[in-house]
Amino acid sequence: MTDRRTIVVGGGIAGLATAALLARDGHEVTLLEARDELGGRAGSWKQDGFRFDTGPSWYLMPEVFEHFFRLFGESIEDHLDLVRLDPGYRVFADGYDAPLDIAADRAANVALFESVEAGAGRALERYLDSARETYELALERFLYTNFDSLAPFADRTVLARTPTLATLLTRSLDAHASRTVADRRLRQVLGYPAVFLGGSPYEVPAMYHLMSHLDLEQGVQYPMGGFHALIDAVEGVARRAGVRIRTGAPVTGIRVADDGSARGVTVTDATGATEQLDADVVVSAADLHHTETELVPERHRSLPEPAWERRDPGPGAILALLGVRGELPGLTHHNLVFTDDWPANFDAVFGDSPRVPDPASFYACMPSATDRQVAPSGDSNVFVLIPVPADTGLGHGGVDGAGSSAVEAAADRAIARLAEAAGAPDLAERIVVRRTIAPADFARDLNAWRGGALGPGHVLRQSALFRGSTRSRKVRGLFYAGGTTVPGVGLPMCLISAELVAKRLRGDRSAAPLPEPAAERV
Repeated sequence: MTDRRTIVVGGGIAGLATAALLARDGHEVTLLEARDELGGRAGSWKQDGFRFDTGPSWYLMPEVFEHFFRLFGESIEDHLDLVRLDPGYRVFADGYDAPLDIAADRAANVALFESVEAGAGRALERYLDSARETYELALERFLYTNFDSLAPFADRTVLARTPTLATLLTRSLDAHASRTVADRRLRQVLGYPAVFLGGSPYEVPAMYHLMSHLDLEQGVQYPMGGFHALIDAVEGVARRAGVRIRTGAPVTGIRVADDGSARGVTVTDATGATEQLDADVVVSAADLHHTETELVPERHRSLPEPAWERRDPGPGAILALLGVRGELPGLTHHNLVFTDDWPANFDAVFGDSPRVPDPASFYACMPSATDRQVAPSGDSNVFVLIPVPADTGLGHGGVDGAGSSAVEAAADRAIARLAEAAGAPDLAERIVVRRTIAPADFARDLNAWRGGALGPGHVLRQSALFRGSTRSRKVRGLFYAGGTTVPGVGLPMCLISAELVAKRLRGDRSAAPLPEPAAERV
């Protein structure tokens, strides 16, 4: 395995982590990133003293991050200053006068549910017991596997849970939440994690109620300095492992030999000049649709274009990055704003006649509530995310209202609703920095399929063993990492996908995480 020349395409967290793990295993690794900066979806933008994360903003599943750094004999505390948020987030729901503050621990959230609805506290206890059990089972058996062996599923623990798992896989998350509590706001708190998975609570399987273990029991953390601090830390791990990183190096083709094996890539610079780089192994951490339909030669594609028509791209998003003069005491770090007609909202995003929902449920992050590095003193940094269809036809965003009319209008409506929720009627007048990002930007800048913001949705037919593989079915030596492969979307899942590529190349068919150095010495 040692000294294999390996090229990793894409410098998001999945590409950086894959490159680091393979270099640790003795590969000679070069990482190629098309843009001038690393991070992919976990990007960053600065303007007039405001610094915005342009992607992930929820730090969940801390054990996955801790495990990754321990694989290199390092501690995450050496790299990140993590702050536990309390409240974890605030919920504003149409039709209710007061918001709900979701606390940083289970006991407080049980008490909150009970204060809203008699009996809901005890019901939440049962719900969270099941969520924790399902989450732990997922970590032990389902997340760290390439599904190339049935042995992990023949375990007595899994077999004993089969009837329950069958129910959780065939019932929707919304139906599961509705069996637990009656109050609409509480159902929405239990159902909204579907959006983190790129889906609708009416379509995502109830198995993903495990997400409630993360926010209602484990709590939400935040890395001071923003999420690009995490990207910087993973980049540092990769460089120390010996990875050579090249930015401004767009890969325009994956070269395949006559015998069907990967032989390297073609890089084309802004002038049109091409460069061919040889490799024994190629790992694409770029969007899988882009890789399969643009980079891999047509006759070697595992998934040709027609096959994608039957797939769910997950949601798009309109983002609004807002620098606001003064403070917004009515908001906390994370804020969710829910409409009263959720079925109509999700039908607009995921239904047969996709459109920008109006009114729309949306998410607003104000990291300046926690981190004074992200805004000038006394001012507020606000990031608004409105789920919309994955449709590049919605157009591009822009700075100072220069985006397409549909994009800017959706942002204006969200700002007006946020002003009402925050008790800040002059919010729009206080905005001094404004940038919108839309599906066409995700497609142009990140090669995201149909302009999707997250990756393919976690509907049943795109979950677990039905999700994209980490290995090409047609090209030997070609592997895939990132949110479009197993186990799924989100930063922790991308770290796990990197580990799954390393396991493939090691010939490790287990369902367990890679052993950490301390464990190997025992």
